[in-house]
Amino acid sequence: MALSYKARRRWSLFILVIGMPAYIVLAVTVVNWLERPPILVELLVYVVLGIAWILPFRFIFLGIGKPDPEEDAPEDGGADESDGEPRDR
Repeated sequence: MALSYKARRRWSLFILVIGMPAYIVLAVTVVNWLERPPILVELLVYVVLGIAWILPFRFIFLGIGKPDPEEDAPEDGGADESDGEPRDR
């Protein structure tokens, strides 16, 4: 089941505002449970965890920065037929 553009935008916002900070807290907590590894190993763990969080959500973030493909493009250049003024978006 494919998500609509608006649903993907909402989910991406939720993931970035709620999910990412929660994942950061979880990653730091897990690394702190381990005894302090050498700095390069710790850096590698953080880099891997920093990349790993996005992989399951890749399909949600695809195309979010582009205009809504489901939105109908106006045929008259964006003017509203009622008063001739451009529409606010």
